[in-house]
Amino acid sequence: MAALLHTLRDPAPQRFVGGDPRQYAGVLGVDGVAVSLAAGDRHSELVWSTPGVSARLDDLQFTLGEGPGVEALQSLSLVLEHDLGRVPLSRWPLLLPELTALAVGAVFCFPLRVGAAGVGVLTLHRGRAGPLSPAQMDDAIVLGAALTGVVLGGDGRPGGPEGDGSGLHRVVVHQASGMVSVQAGVPVAQALLLLRAHAYRYGRPVVEVAEDVVARRLRFRDDGQGTDPAVEVRG
Repeated sequence: MAALLHTLRDPAPQRFVGGDPRQYAGVLGVDGVAVSLAAGDRHSELVWSTPGVSARLDDLQFTLGEGPGVEALQSLSLVLEHDLGRVPLSRWPLLLPELTALAVGAVFCFPLRVGAAGVGVLTLHRGRAGPLSPAQMDDAIVLGAALTGVVLGGDGRPGGPEGDGSGLHRVVVHQASGMVSVQAGVPVAQALLLLRAHAYRYGRPVVEVAEDVVARRLRFRDDGQGTDPAVEVRG
């Protein structure tokens, strides 16, 4: 881990965090890693992950608004679930079936924090159930601290502002939430819930749904009651 940490501060173009996340996953003994940064109340932005399941796991939590990463960011506490088969369905009723389908057996979330402020979450996942070893826990905590230093700018706020080429891809969700808010006549927070509900209903990443809204291929209409508006698809 010590040999890898220096690569975090050497990002490639269009990357926010440097280093190959697959190498970090190998050192930690997990199948995948992901880092999401806080971007407002219950919002997050995926900035670094191993391909495949890691990104899908993070997108599911963002879409559904529940899961270990959401809990870790809200509580600023470790969320370590070494056997998802033993987690009650009532805890994450929408997410757990999806994780079973993805063959995720264990998830470990480490909040990235500065004092009482949360700036993001480091998520590790593995197909087989079982806890991290003490050495792996230590390495994960060290990695979380290093990532916190990387994502903080000199003014103590998350770096990589929107539009600077840092690879942020959920900005479109916030843009779409504003458009849906106007179209459906609902607050922006409720508009985000409508986007998430539509994405979940059709089994799509919420980012793709948002892109359709921004491109005007998808429109949410006011049904006169301000809730659950109909959806109109445009060619």
